[in-house]
Amino acid sequence: MAATQQLLLHLPDELIRRLKRHVAPRQRSRFIQELLEQALPPDGVVESDPLYLAAVAAEEDERLAAEMAEWEPATVSDGVAVPFGEGTNR
Repeated sequence: MAATQQLLLHLPDELIRRLKRHVAPRQRSRFIQELLEQALPPDGVVESDPLYLAAVAAEEDERLAAEMAEWEPATVSDGVAVPFGEGTNR
């Protein structure tokens, strides 16, 4: 099991209420861990890496996402099972 550390965070009251309402008490650390793992670049990726920045920009480009959504039916029928934007980590 990996070593862990306790972290003190200050968050808005409404956000804390939503967290408590939707995530069971014994699941909150794991929930926040998964959000951070999805939101942060992986170890070894330099945030100024041009390839990384291009991938992030492509994920955030709404026009590109809409165009890829149009192509999704054709790619799925060709055997590509993961729709654009799903299953990727930043």
